[in-house]
Order: sequence, then structure tokens, then C-alpha cells
Amino acid sequence: MRILGIDPGLQTTGFGVIDAQGHTLQYVASGTITTTHLARGDLPARLKVLFDGIAEVRARYEPDCAAVEIVFVNVNPQSTLLLGQARGACLTALVACNLSVAEYTALQMKQAVAGSGKAAKAQVQAMVKRLLQLPREPGKDASDALGIAITHAHAGAAMARLQAAGELAKRSTGTYRGGRVV
Repeated sequence: MRILGIDPGLQTTGFGVIDAQGHTLQYVASGTITTTHLARGDLPARLKVLFDGIAEVRARYEPDCAAVEIVFVNVNPQSTLLLGQARGACLTALVACNLSVAEYTALQMKQAVAGSGKAAKAQVQAMVKRLLQLPREPGKDASDALGIAITHAHAGAAMARLQAAGELAKRSTGTYRGGRVV
């Protein structure tokens, strides 16, 4: 399964593409989509760059699914709103490309990749390098995007097993509703 990971940002959005076969992960590509060449006040143009960039990455690498980092709340509400809009442009681009999208928090990604939800960026970069057997550490935005893809490779497989087990349980015991089997 080919997974596209996205670390959304209004100035710089990271992307990372990996192939996952069971527990084996293989690096495909990573990079960033930047809007710094546009005027800071031209929000619509910046969102269009993100939308078009995601669509281009999707067309080039043909992922089977995508995973996006969930936005955290900043101290500055305006920054949070702008980041949310960038994230919305990324999600819309993925859905417009008919990709299923999973979402993970930075804490979940750090836990899955580095073993601690409080891992520093440098620790995440080092573990992404190690897990994907890269010759050097990717940039911080690309590293976070690859981390999100790795998280989905692990969590997605576990969730599929849980869903399959739940379907098996429903067939054998009836439908589960509100704490009881009907």
C-alpha cells in the first residue's frame, strides 16, 4: 500500500510518500510545498498553491491513501485559524483526488515513530531516517509528513484488524448497541 503523509502549514506543507508491505516500509519520496513566494496577505492564492501542490504530488506518486496531521491550537488564535485553512485546503485536495484520509495528532505520530509523545523534532527526524533507512535526515516538514505516513502504516493495519474482528463479532453475536448486544 502506498501512503501519502501530509504535514500541513500555510507557509510550508510537508509531504512524504512510503510503500508499506506488512511491517516493511520503503521510502518513495518527500518534500515540501511552499507559499513563501506569495504575498502574506494573499490567502486565497496561497491556499490554491497548496491545493494544486497536493494534487500534483497525488498525480506523480499515485498513493492508495493519505494521512494528515491534526492541527493543534496555538497561543495565537489567528495563527491557528490560518493553519486550519491550510489544512482544509490539503484535505480538500486529497478528497478531490478520491483518496481516503486518516488523521493523526502530532502526539500520536511522535509516539508511533519515536516511542514518546514528547519527542523533539530532531528525534523524529532521526527515527524517520532510521525506519526508512535513508542516507540522511529529511527536513523537518518532510520528516513530520513521513512520520504521519509511518503512523498510518502501523495504525491503519491495526485498525483494519480491529474492524475485521468487530465485523466477525457482529456476525457471531448480533449487533452491538449502547453497551449491549441486540
